[in-house]
Amino acid sequence: MPVPVPRQRAIPAVECGQAPAASPDSGPSTEQAPPGTNPAEHPAARQEHPAEKRENPTDTSTETSTGALGDRTREPGAGAGPATRGTTSSTTPTNLTLLLIEDDPAGSPIVPDLLDQSGKPIRVRTARNLTEAERLLTDDVHCILLDLALSAPAPVRAGGEGGGAGEDDGEDSDELAVLRHVLELAPRHAVLALTSSSDAERGAEAVAVGAQDYLFRDELDGRLLSRAIRYAVERKRSDSAERRLAEGRVRAQENRRLERGLLPTPLLVGSPLRFAARYRPGRSRALLGGDFYDVVRTPDGTVHAMIGDVCGHGPDEAALGVELRIAWRALTLAGLCGDELLGTLQQVLEHERSDEEIFATLCAVDIAPDGRSAGLCLAGHPSPLVAGPGAPARLLPYDNNGPALGLLPGGRWPRTQVELGAEWSLMLYTDGLIEGHVGEGRERLGQDGMVELVRRQIAEGLEGERLLRATVNEVRALNGGELADDVAVVLLDRTP
Repeated sequence: MPVPVPRQRAIPAVECGQAPAASPDSGPSTEQAPPGTNPAEHPAARQEHPAEKRENPTDTSTETSTGALGDRTREPGAGAGPATRGTTSSTTPTNLTLLLIEDDPAGSPIVPDLLDQSGKPIRVRTARNLTEAERLLTDDVHCILLDLALSAPAPVRAGGEGGGAGEDDGEDSDELAVLRHVLELAPRHAVLALTSSSDAERGAEAVAVGAQDYLFRDELDGRLLSRAIRYAVERKRSDSAERRLAEGRVRAQENRRLERGLLPTPLLVGSPLRFAARYRPGRSRALLGGDFYDVVRTPDGTVHAMIGDVCGHGPDEAALGVELRIAWRALTLAGLCGDELLGTLQQVLEHERSDEEIFATLCAVDIAPDGRSAGLCLAGHPSPLVAGPGAPARLLPYDNNGPALGLLPGGRWPRTQVELGAEWSLMLYTDGLIEGHVGEGRERLGQDGMVELVRRQIAEGLEGERLLRATVNEVRALNGGELADDVAVVLLDRTP
């Protein structure tokens, strides 16, 4: 299959260094000259008079890149002015962006020049109210500096008009209401509260509400504020990562509990047979795959065992395997077996599968109440292995292997009668156990290799859980690592 050639992205001239970058902000802007430059010699250093800024009362937000730039007034609907092209503001890289929310009517800056950890200027955007703050709160904003003296959008009074709250309580509630609104507006952003040095208690209350830290308005300096911004951003990132990790743990625990609940609980009450099983899904960090199995004893004393494999390895295949297992148990307890049971299972598969290409293999055995014989039905599945005293491990007959479920409409699955003897071990497995490689070549273990492997382990005295654990571990070792397919193995033992 030809490999598609990725389309190359056209690189803007500004990224190639062939043209200056245009400012992303709309409207005319003014900038300060770099430190040490005569303002009269730098045309871009001319600042607008505060009165000129207030000529547009509907939008007074500003954006500033401190350390090298001055205020940059944003006017809605205006295109980029001449001062925004080829100036220092478009070429000075910034790592952090601060959104300052304060309503100083005089327009005097309360934020000094800021530099990030690498010495680059920190960009500052200024909003005079929450409406402007919401508009300026874009994804590139890292931290919000909120002046707690900002007027609340609406009075918040406990007990309603003329309620029991005093004047001071109403003022506290208003200021914290602004902070709560900002925290709700920007749940993923770091927030610093700004208050006066005589109101440290208010700052502590702001941290309790959700701010990362608080600063005193009359003690601000560039070094202190720059460090506080960096710490607040990192603390918010750490808190967010910790919260996501905790949420991931909870989801993983819920998934594990759900998957454990979907694994079968054998119903063998009253049966002398011993049961053991091993299950290893092929999907990483999953407990359930497309393989499924079950064992039940019906009232007449017959023990029914089944193992199956849905093609594929995803969660949809795992869910379909669970549906087939539950359907098999219900049909078995209802008295169906052999060809009739498998035909009904195929109807369930055809109705529940997400794609017509999905099929499932299945092996079902029904062991007589005396335990000495069994009926075997195969639907495209590997034949079980049986071993007993004086009789090496061997495969049961598989000449009457029928088609996999979901492949042929109206398929038939003959039932083969087999003799087990007085003492035996019967192992049912999925093809994940036999399709692993042997060494670094392309050779696979296969059924013959698995039979020899089990013979040797039984000769060493292994049985039950130990036999299954050793078998799966050796198959993985021969494969040189984890097996790619799901693996399910069921072992039933009968001893006199």
